[in-house]
Amino acid sequence: MKHYNIPIFISHFGCPNDCVFCNQKKINGRETDVTTDDIKNIIETYLKTLPKKSKKEVAFFGGTFTGISIKLQEEYLSVVYEYIKSGLVDGIRLSTRPDYIDEEIVTMLKKYGVTTVELGVQSLDENVLKQTHRFYPMEKVFIASKLIQDAGIELGIQLMLGLPGSTDESDYLSAVKTVGLKPDIARIYPTLVIKETEMADMFKQGTYAPLTLDEAVKRCKKIYSLLDYNNINIVRVGLQPTDDLNDDENVLGGPFHPAFRELVVGEIYYDFLNNILENEKKLEIETNERNVSRIVGINKVNKEKLGKDFKIKIDNTLEVDTIKVNETIYPWKQVLRGEIDEPSSNKYQ
Repeated sequence: MKHYNIPIFISHFGCPNDCVFCNQKKINGRETDVTTDDIKNIIETYLKTLPKKSKKEVAFFGGTFTGISIKLQEEYLSVVYEYIKSGLVDGIRLSTRPDYIDEEIVTMLKKYGVTTVELGVQSLDENVLKQTHRFYPMEKVFIASKLIQDAGIELGIQLMLGLPGSTDESDYLSAVKTVGLKPDIARIYPTLVIKETEMADMFKQGTYAPLTLDEAVKRCKKIYSLLDYNNINIVRVGLQPTDDLNDDENVLGGPFHPAFRELVVGEIYYDFLNNILENEKKLEIETNERNVSRIVGINKVNKEKLGKDFKIKIDNTLEVDTIKVNETIYPWKQVLRGEIDEPSSNKYQ
């Protein structure tokens, strides 16, 4: 059954935190800019257009949901819960910080039909969190994750790559630790420099340099491979293109690309195929037609880099998540495996 989100964007004006990458508005005397009537109107509008036979979840995006007052949380959730009880909506998704989760909050979320909680972990390196003004003890992440999982709520983990103080190794180690949390889903975001943030000032002063697009793809492909290999559903890679993100005045720097996920997957295929080419001196590829674009890469970049030895033909008897190269069939997990550092490596213990 096809899944749809009914998005409700909530700015948390009352957030006491000042993460360097965040430009949340601060308005005295107001927690947020969404009313319960707004929520009803948004839901009703979406229900008019979404297929009746589909899974629908109301998704609270844009802020630290459990950071707003309990009273307002309950007001918001109770509005959606009426649609859940009537069978028009199947659940609620929301995102929050790990240090804004406790047993009382999780009990309340479960009561109102919350089905997914995504934790904005960003990094599991304490030095990185300190440099981004988002510090909390790592124990908070593990406690929050367990509380959510024990309540039978789907757990999501959000990671940001290329934050101040991060390295290839520290970002990869965050992914290794994420695998240990056993979340159901994950999001991977390369860090962008957004105007009116402390990071924007750091960027202008030369004290922070964002990843280039090429660096971000190379860093992300290892993390993507590790999470996917361990059966964590990666629901998004890179920020979704919006009018704001497409505006150069709002994004001052960083590796924004409207098809960032496709770049990452294409690079994973390139590494895999290039390794075979070096060993076997030929590339006779067969694949399901639904997989061709991922293998040849955006603008056929892989085909160009691999040169005249790259030969591909369609065989729709093959599963979409397999590729046949030089008469050998490889499952997607074997393609991923080439990007993953050995778990026995001392530096990841």
